[in-house]
Amino acid sequence: MEHNIHEDCGVALIRLLKPLSYYQKKYGSWKWGLGKLYLMMEKQHNRGQEGAGIASVKLNTKPGHEYMFRERAEGANAITEIFGAANRQIRQVMKEEEVDTEAYDELPFAGELYMGHLRYSTTGKSGVKYVHPFLRRNNWKAKNLCICGNFNMTNVEEVFKDLTKQGQCPRIYSDTYITLELMGHRLDREVERNFVNAKQRGLHDTDITRFIDQHVRMENVLKTTMNHFDGGYVMCGITGSGEMFAMRDPHGIRPAFWYKNDEVVVLASERPVLQTTFDLEYEDIHELTPGSALLVRANGESLEKQILPEDENYKCSFEHIYFSRGSDKDIYRERKQLGEQLTPQVLDAVGGDTAHTVISFIPNTAEVAYYGLLEGFKNYQREQDINSILTLGHQPNYEEMKTILSRNVRSEKVAWKDIKLRTFITEGTARDDLAAHVYDVTYGSIEPYKDNLVIIDDSIVRGTTLRKSILHILDRLHPKKIVIVSSAPQIRYPDYYGIDMPSLEEFCVFRATIALIHDRGMDQLIHDTYKACKAELEKPLKEMHNRVRDIYAPFTVEDINRKIVEMLKPDDMKTPVDIVYQSLDGLHRAIPENRGDWYFSGHYPTPGGKRMCIQAFINYYESVYGKSNLGI
Repeated sequence: MEHNIHEDCGVALIRLLKPLSYYQKKYGSWKWGLGKLYLMMEKQHNRGQEGAGIASVKLNTKPGHEYMFRERAEGANAITEIFGAANRQIRQVMKEEEVDTEAYDELPFAGELYMGHLRYSTTGKSGVKYVHPFLRRNNWKAKNLCICGNFNMTNVEEVFKDLTKQGQCPRIYSDTYITLELMGHRLDREVERNFVNAKQRGLHDTDITRFIDQHVRMENVLKTTMNHFDGGYVMCGITGSGEMFAMRDPHGIRPAFWYKNDEVVVLASERPVLQTTFDLEYEDIHELTPGSALLVRANGESLEKQILPEDENYKCSFEHIYFSRGSDKDIYRERKQLGEQLTPQVLDAVGGDTAHTVISFIPNTAEVAYYGLLEGFKNYQREQDINSILTLGHQPNYEEMKTILSRNVRSEKVAWKDIKLRTFITEGTARDDLAAHVYDVTYGSIEPYKDNLVIIDDSIVRGTTLRKSILHILDRLHPKKIVIVSSAPQIRYPDYYGIDMPSLEEFCVFRATIALIHDRGMDQLIHDTYKACKAELEKPLKEMHNRVRDIYAPFTVEDINRKIVEMLKPDDMKTPVDIVYQSLDGLHRAIPENRGDWYFSGHYPTPGGKRMCIQAFINYYESVYGKSNLGI
């Protein structure tokens, strides 16, 4: 319903295991790998529309020729721009019809290693310098490093201090750049370790270089780099000497899937991307184990290796609720179940009146949950029909059967996303008036003043779109009652692991809870929570407790729901409104393998996330009450 939660970033890796001439002969183009990278990125376009970048490494080039290539661009059309730029570079060397692999050294992006990234900023920083991949150059091939990732680190400040303490001077303060510098430093040490080994073996000159290129072990680099970070991540990289890697955080917060055959090793953020791009079955694809890295050596040998110990399962449940493509077999089933198991609460909200209830959905990402809720209503209606037949006490005649079996569950396409209105051209009330027309309704889809209207969404974040647009346009149909249904639980806490969620005070659930506290004369709870949060920050990081959870403790979900409706319902709207949220237990029943629920529960998987949530409440309090007012 609201596009206030930006998708995680997306990553794509390809390692060709055959010479380019093999793909030219079998598939008709040496650019087969580049084309597959394009498909993988387009299939993950939902994961990032602020920017995109690609990188490539070619093996076995002669000195004096470029072997690492990179293109980056900003904006929703970034994928088209970067691949267009890559193809223009290729055409400058030779025309399409003349392409062959004899000119390998001269061809841009004629590589065996490819890496792609789609970006959604979770820090608010913009500009092409923040678009992945990031590149660290060196005259030694093995020291050249290019990285990208789907991640957010919660302890960048500490790592930055460690780097500067060593004497380094990073040019950009961002988690990606800090990671690049730290990893690059550790890669330098790994190269130097092999240099010493080569010298001890009596090797000289280019023989030393070859020895280093053949014996660099990225697992050593990752073990001494990623142990410094607190956060959720899938970190990917390629080196100038032909190493490729992708590592997942120990809790498995961010997703990664990989596949290998005798032609290629590939990795992506979502399973269906690989299934579609390479025509694979579900069973062909491996999920990268938390704390492990997929490593591909310069010689093409590949393995999955544990880098950090696997920790408690905190795989992001929002990936399955909202971000990842619904075409995944597991995700489709789970989203349906999220909708279906809300049936009892929705039936209660409409007083069990299925005959006068119409079910619909907004936006399209909620469509699968809508199918589940619809199925739940149909199952309920089927049971009602069976009971009606049984209670007749006799064999029903045709008319009786017809009457009973004609009681269908009703569903309609009630709301439509209209044109993208340019609200920036107006101000004040005129802007709000335009915003109210972003959606349109199907007139005549319900019977005015008689039908209840149930609208299911995947999540409700700020509630702004509900208040300024959705409820207004639905009210035009004059339903008897409107029931807004969220297939996700109440979002109460910010995310710090790669999802661009708004700050604490922007959540409609948080605002409603604060309003309840004021209504009930419980303001001291706010002041006490502030003092408790300040005290937590004085503790060692691993001993901190998320005292922000105290704010919600006195209230039931139903208490908060009623307050949300009161706050979001437009003043001039007379139609009754109810709201139904998924429960935490319901979430885990539907999505048992992804246990990460910190944005709902406040149980953060890492100390850094917990600390940032505590700091978020402190920032909120001090912006509202001031630093000196402790409410005493």
